[in-house]
Amino acid sequence: MIKSHAAVGMVEYSSIAAGIDGSDQMMKAARVDPLFFKTICPGKFVAAVTGDVAAVVSSITAGRNAHPDTLVDWFVISNIHQDVVRALTGTCEAVKRRSLGILETFSAVSIVAAADAAVKAANVQLMDIRIALGLGGKGYALLTGDVAACEAAVAAGGQIAAEQGLLVRKIVIASPSESVFSRIA
Repeated sequence: MIKSHAAVGMVEYSSIAAGIDGSDQMMKAARVDPLFFKTICPGKFVAAVTGDVAAVVSSITAGRNAHPDTLVDWFVISNIHQDVVRALTGTCEAVKRRSLGILETFSAVSIVAAADAAVKAANVQLMDIRIALGLGGKGYALLTGDVAACEAAVAAGGQIAAEQGLLVRKIVIASPSESVFSRIA
């Protein structure tokens, strides 16, 4: 697997069959590594790849062109923050309880761009990104840091999602209860 994650791209499809075929075409179009290919709610499919920027752009273009009638959302992020990659692959480190920032979006793919903007905007630690599995097609990200950093981060991430009309809610909890924090982290 490419370790630097120079770029990450994702394509979300409204059809599982189209998503699987699109994923195959993405992998054949350019030299990229898969982050994941999976079904998400409600009955959709998402494909995520990583590699150098040009390869990811070529791969995502192939995925978008494969079944444009089923395309829900897509992106390419160059110089993606490594916390985002760790959150997507479930390899985030344990975190100390501090203020809690929450971003929620209407689409699976849009939360990734919002989370990337959030962690680049302030000194926060990304705890988790969840995309549309048991979420009715939504996505959410959890981050932690001091109150001011969380506020700056959710403002930046929220702005990215809002510009697409996909922001559901952004919240900062200054002092989350240990019971809540330990069960969502």
